[in-house]
Amino acid sequence: MHPPDPAHLTSPSREGAADRPFEPDELRRYSRHLVLPEVGAKGQRRLRASRVLLIGGGGLGSPAALYLAAAGVGELGIIDFDRVEISNLQRQVLYGSSDVGRPKPEAAVDRLADLNPHVVVRPITEALSSANALDLLRTYDVVLDGSDNFATRYLVNDACVLLGKPDVYGSVYRFEGQVSVFDGRRGPCYRCLYPQPPPPDSVPSCAEGGVLGVLPGLVGTLQAIEAVKLLLPAGEPLIGRLLLVDALETRFRELHLTKSEACVVCGPHATQTTLIDYPAFCGTAPGQDDPNEAITPETLARRAGEPDPPLLVDVRTLEEFEIAHLPNAQWIPGEELADRAAEIASASEVVVYCKSGGRSSRAARLLRELGFTRVRNLTGGIDAWAERIDPTMPRY
Repeated sequence: MHPPDPAHLTSPSREGAADRPFEPDELRRYSRHLVLPEVGAKGQRRLRASRVLLIGGGGLGSPAALYLAAAGVGELGIIDFDRVEISNLQRQVLYGSSDVGRPKPEAAVDRLADLNPHVVVRPITEALSSANALDLLRTYDVVLDGSDNFATRYLVNDACVLLGKPDVYGSVYRFEGQVSVFDGRRGPCYRCLYPQPPPPDSVPSCAEGGVLGVLPGLVGTLQAIEAVKLLLPAGEPLIGRLLLVDALETRFRELHLTKSEACVVCGPHATQTTLIDYPAFCGTAPGQDDPNEAITPETLARRAGEPDPPLLVDVRTLEEFEIAHLPNAQWIPGEELADRAAEIASASEVVVYCKSGGRSSRAARLLRELGFTRVRNLTGGIDAWAERIDPTMPRY
């Protein structure tokens, strides 16, 4: 068992929370915990004195927040600057239809207060960045990363290593998930597993590739279990282990991870002692795309009325194409583009698009490599078109 470092339990209110007798409501509420030898009154008081920070209140943060609040973790911080959308409700079970349009942390406060009024929920609506990460993470015992982009994952990892905090990591895509606990003090960190980010736009987001709605519930709940184990402490956390979840086959596999001697943040000869520009590190910083290789929805809308408008190529899946597509668009899914490029008139100006611009950016590069000289990517994809040009277009 790997007990957490007691030096991390430094909140001014910890002492009282750890020693205060339970109220009658708490005794009834936590009765199933209190009879567990691994928890008991001492462990429940420790949970009550603990703080957990959730990075993201989405598919992973939703179940984690519900179960951590129900478990009696004394304070939950939730960092999220998005608003609830109806497309979230297929998997983000922290919210309901009446919450659509509300800031996620604000809606979370109401739901979690109803679930357990003994828990303090701190909504944080500012975007996490290198400028504020150390200050935001500093007062929490455990950080639970439910983010959906590489820049934030590296930022959270590095901040946790510098502060000596455990980073409970989770990710989902389609029918697969991953869970681990990265702790540079006692094992590998995220950078030991992934020293460098993948090329920009090489990994589709859940919005582009989809995700089975139940899967984040499973992965986020596993993250909550790991957080509780770290706080009690109890059991064997997933330090040095990566749990792989295959929902289609209902199979779990475990990979053993080792600490990298060459890791720049947690290795014995670490060279990075401060936070860096993570969007630039991951190649996703604004302005990194060549403006000559992109076209805005407004410009495309104007060009559509010209005598010789650009040829539109939709590189999404058939299921996405059937939901909505731009008028007169030619459908060639991205994975077939190399084999079917001859179907595109080489003399035409070509505009490729997808849902939000990631897959079509890769498609545009591929077409240029194949000899097409007049290729542009629709900035923001069909989502931006629906938002800014045609609000009647179905969105998903």
